[in-house]
Amino acid sequence: MLQRPRRNRKSEVIRQMVQETHISAANLIFPMFIVDGDNQKTEVASMPGIFRYSIDNLLREVEVCAKLGLMSFDLFPNIEESLKDKYATESHREQSLYLRAIQAVKKHFPEVCVITDVAMDPYSSDGHDGLVENGEILNDETLEILGKMALAHARSGADIIAPSDMMDGRVGYIRQVLDDNGFTNVSIMSYSAKYSSAFYGPFRDALKSAPKFGDKKTYQMNPANQREALIEAKLDEQEGADFLMVKPALAYLDVIKLLKDNTELPVAAYNVSGEYAMVKAAAQQGWLDERRTTTEILTSIRRAGATAILTYHAKEVLQKGWLS
Repeated sequence: MLQRPRRNRKSEVIRQMVQETHISAANLIFPMFIVDGDNQKTEVASMPGIFRYSIDNLLREVEVCAKLGLMSFDLFPNIEESLKDKYATESHREQSLYLRAIQAVKKHFPEVCVITDVAMDPYSSDGHDGLVENGEILNDETLEILGKMALAHARSGADIIAPSDMMDGRVGYIRQVLDDNGFTNVSIMSYSAKYSSAFYGPFRDALKSAPKFGDKKTYQMNPANQREALIEAKLDEQEGADFLMVKPALAYLDVIKLLKDNTELPVAAYNVSGEYAMVKAAAQQGWLDERRTTTEILTSIRRAGATAILTYHAKEVLQKGWLS
């Protein structure tokens, strides 16, 4: 045999020499949950090792992460039920929990990248990503609320705005609002292909943001569809997105690859709460090797074409040296 591919696998040095896919801290984004109060740190029951932080403890955690080389954070607020209303007014109220958190992180760590979530569901008394009238999610009326939210985030210091609502036209609307108010340098990371997935359960537990009725199938994508993601991605790119995102990641590696092959923009992927929780649960039972499973999952997402990976594993893999 002239060709023996095993020759390139015969030692660790050679295996590393020919390795095609690499992950570093620069590729990782750490999603973090925020609660009101002081000195708060409560673990999310369905996400072992992941906590809800008050702002003071959030700053301590960001400092720990930054020392590990983890410099990008996506923040999500756990809002008290009494502050929620039909129009999600808490989302852009001056001195709200979320805006104070953005300001605090950028004040103390101006070098880190703060990514902010734009959607109504954490603040809505209906628990949906859009404005609800007579059981219908209104698209165009929601855009005005999302624009106010994005502008408030930009004014608070956000580096990247990440609309996760899946309303049609929201990227263009937000881009116009930001540009008209002088925030031309604030980026948009669009949830371009966000699927109506069963893997979001632990996240909704963390934020207490589940819909009060129905589901999100009229705006989130059908898990059976692949080519539809190209329509969404093309529209977002035309409307001014700087990043495209696929969510979830692990069950949609083909969609990550599809977008990567059809755009020059960087593609992000969200390794979501349910994907994280499955690994943790199996590892706790001794059914999987957690290090090997976690790194294999992250490598597969990167190999499929994701430039950036939002993952709850981010801090742990760096702290334990799992990527080395």
